[in-house]
Amino acid sequence: MHGHLADMFRFINDGYGLNFSPFTDAFDGQRFLLGLRTTIELSLTCILFSVLLGAFGAWLLSTRSRLAHGAVRCYVQAFRNTPPLVQLTFFYFAVGSLFHSAAGAQAGAPLIDGYGWAVISFSLLAGAFNVEIFRSGIEAVPPTMVEAAEGLGFSRLQTYRYVLAPLGLRICLPALTNNLVNLVKTTTLAYAIGVPELLYAASQIWSEVMNVREMMYLLLAVYIALIAVLVWMMERWERALRMPGYAP
Repeated sequence: MHGHLADMFRFINDGYGLNFSPFTDAFDGQRFLLGLRTTIELSLTCILFSVLLGAFGAWLLSTRSRLAHGAVRCYVQAFRNTPPLVQLTFFYFAVGSLFHSAAGAQAGAPLIDGYGWAVISFSLLAGAFNVEIFRSGIEAVPPTMVEAAEGLGFSRLQTYRYVLAPLGLRICLPALTNNLVNLVKTTTLAYAIGVPELLYAASQIWSEVMNVREMMYLLLAVYIALIAVLVWMMERWERALRMPGYAP
């Protein structure tokens, strides 16, 4: 199958001058697949951490602690109001240099590599938006639901866990999907600090093969496919969580 696919792209190259080298050259194919795997791993890791951060931040906003409210608000405003690339380079060069110094006599190896800083930066960025998304979902839950939970003797944590979080999640899933789609697209910024994701792998290939146009076609097609899969999964999750008779 692989041989037939390579032959087809060689025919396209010979007949139309379109050199999709990842399909005809084994080395370029390996580099592109590595970039694809890195992008998928980075996206999934950041999605997980950002959702956990968003849920935790929304829970803190539901408490009576002014300190917790202030800390969450400062975090959200800081990450929502600064460019993602600035955040990434700040973590990698400014904060990363402090960790490098703390590593001491180790042979110059940084304590956290570029991939680690990309996970931290993108997770914090998307988590800040998720806090507001989850908060809006929780606030949209009818007050009668909370009163019923309190009437049954639920604690504040139990009310959040069994009533506010499940119902609020159903309300905010469309907005959450949009934010996660933006998160996957934002992972291309990891190129700036040398993380070998898709854009980085493609740039390596086109700098050697001089097939910029073809690689951009391929990049566009792959990202459309990745986003389509994510949106399809989120829509299936939304349908699975739908409650008959509950329309917030």
